[in-house]
Amino acid sequence: MQMFSSDRALRMFFFAILLSGCGQSGPAEQSDAAGSVELTVGGTTFPETEGERHWLQFAEQSELKTDGAIAPKMLIYGQLGSEEQIISALRRGRIQFANVSAMAISTLVPESALLYAPFLFESEAEADFILDEYLTPVYRELLAEQGLHLITWYEIGFLQVYGKEPLLVPADAKGRRFRVGAGLAARMFAESLNTDVIPLGFTDVVAGLQTGLIEAGENAVSLYARSGIAPEAPQLMLTNHSYGVSMIVVQKEWWDKQTPEVQQVLNTSFPGIRESRLDVRAESVRDLENAKELGITIHVLDDSQRAAWVSAAGGIRDELADAIGGRSAEILAVISRGRLAYQEQEPVAGP
Repeated sequence: MQMFSSDRALRMFFFAILLSGCGQSGPAEQSDAAGSVELTVGGTTFPETEGERHWLQFAEQSELKTDGAIAPKMLIYGQLGSEEQIISALRRGRIQFANVSAMAISTLVPESALLYAPFLFESEAEADFILDEYLTPVYRELLAEQGLHLITWYEIGFLQVYGKEPLLVPADAKGRRFRVGAGLAARMFAESLNTDVIPLGFTDVVAGLQTGLIEAGENAVSLYARSGIAPEAPQLMLTNHSYGVSMIVVQKEWWDKQTPEVQQVLNTSFPGIRESRLDVRAESVRDLENAKELGITIHVLDDSQRAAWVSAAGGIRDELADAIGGRSAEILAVISRGRLAYQEQEPVAGP
């Protein structure tokens, strides 16, 4: 036991040297005399989900790899409020790491709303390829301009439409009180269906359904099934209309002050993109397989029903790009190039 303790102390000593930037002084507010790194993580995950497991893995691994020099404070269950409040906390330096949807990030980086344009991606594999090979550098630049650094994508899969009653075609949604989150893409999608658009934070969706404030909305399967929404709006239409993309981000000023060794630990403690994709998609499959137990009625759309959804909302991307401006036209061109490259590549195995 004494040998273990001495070995641990030695590792702590050398890691403290690394934290100090090999002798260079760092900001006092980021490390104490023992060389520890103050790190707080924000999020809106739910217990017993892959999202929770991934964040707990991050906390465990970052602490393990540094013998406790990094011991993240995990505020991942909505303790900070909505995603918009989490973004504010990031920018003010109250937290350093967070998982925030591209839809919420669009309040800061408007071009992020393009990622939620209806029918932008035809499949998960196509989305993976374009995000990884074409869009990462663009969005890393855009986030850096707003004081955030993109660590990795975190995808929740295609969004589906849910409701208290079946909404098999867009006409069924006309006049329904439809919840939308932050971001222009969500509002434009709901408007294309001629719904009564109700902006509402995610943490208020269940209460909104219970009180009748809303009667329908959109979300990925895992968030719909595991957040209390399903019992209140049990009709789930598999529209696969928008691709749910989140971002693991870190406050850039804080990040730039950390040593390369600390950055490496934090970069590698969160599950890799392939692992997180496989885990989240497997979770969604399980939720659909257990739909009856969860009280969910699944509606798989036929070709004519899906064509009606595409006809109603498929043209939004160009209108959305015009409304956003900035680098939107460039991003759509990048996506087009990525789609062509994806179609021309050899088939590969992967999520």
